[in-house]
Amino acid sequence: MHIKTVEPIAVSLPMLKPVVMAGEEIRRAGNVLVRIEADNGLVGWGESGAAPMHTGETVESMTAAVLHLLPHLVGRDARDIDGALTAMDSRMYGNHGAKAAIEIALHDLAGRASGRPVHALLGDKKRNRMALLGVIAGGDYQGDLRDAESKKAAGFTAYKIKVGIDTPENDAARTRDVCKVLGSGMLISADANQGYSTKQALVYVRAVNGSGLDFFEQPVIGHDLAGMAEVAAATDVAIGADEGIHSLEDIRQHHKRKAARGVSLKAIKLGGIRALTEAGNLCDRLGMSVNISCKTGESSVACAAALHAASVIPNIAWGLTLTHTGLAEDVVASPTPTAKGHADSLDRPGLGVDVDENRVRRHRVAIATRNVA
Repeated sequence: MHIKTVEPIAVSLPMLKPVVMAGEEIRRAGNVLVRIEADNGLVGWGESGAAPMHTGETVESMTAAVLHLLPHLVGRDARDIDGALTAMDSRMYGNHGAKAAIEIALHDLAGRASGRPVHALLGDKKRNRMALLGVIAGGDYQGDLRDAESKKAAGFTAYKIKVGIDTPENDAARTRDVCKVLGSGMLISADANQGYSTKQALVYVRAVNGSGLDFFEQPVIGHDLAGMAEVAAATDVAIGADEGIHSLEDIRQHHKRKAARGVSLKAIKLGGIRALTEAGNLCDRLGMSVNISCKTGESSVACAAALHAASVIPNIAWGLTLTHTGLAEDVVASPTPTAKGHADSLDRPGLGVDVDENRVRRHRVAIATRNVA
């Protein structure tokens, strides 16, 4: 089974409601789907969300990167995923989002060809059911309280409150009140998305002390490990890293410098779900907690891939963040199922979701392509 075609497809997917976070408000999600067809007619799908603040990639750059890599993929054995990754890395540095979309599509294709779910290609399944992080990100006080009440009633047991969008004092007041609404026995986190200075992050963590917050993600800019370590030393709340994690070495350095007690792992930052799984195994060896997350607005394609990885890594103590539920319309016939704040492993061949190409065409956007070199 050899790769016949590789097609990047840029889409703009509408959100049910805006998601507000530090430095960004998402009303429509810009993503790139990758459709890989084999010479036997089987098709695999992958996806990555544009994330300039995470990966430096846009829809336009990911499309160009996939087209640049295409000649080095066509004709290869579609089941040789490691070989494809080596070929891509030898011809293009970085561009982890574009490579992740290709790698996910290859896993989908290989799984469908072998009759196995993608998680079986990644390792031994560790769990069948996973707690989802309910994201509270409306950007307004009363709306966030209502959202917290609604998610609690729906059965969520894990939450992420977006902060870094107001003063640290106001964000802290909102956090404390959301924690009161949710009550004890929940996993509650806050995520600043690099929105604070070190001084502001210190104000925030001191103000939320004793509120019930379990971990605080990416308080300062990703490359500032000294700032992360200073915030971590000032609070009993566990500090997590997200935008600062792009490699296994980043994880090691955060652990070594006591800059984080856990990490958020995304396929788009690491170059795919194999690298994500390897990172999860490293975190387990280091005793670091893990959240597996999708970029805001990714469809059931990327979310299914994340769910497969979450099924096999040793530890997801900080939950799983699937974002397709925030879309007004998905690109698959039946969205990745979730219920009562949890998701079950997908055990059908491949990703376990079927892309509706009519929906893809409905949300496709034209991209002016150009050579990258």
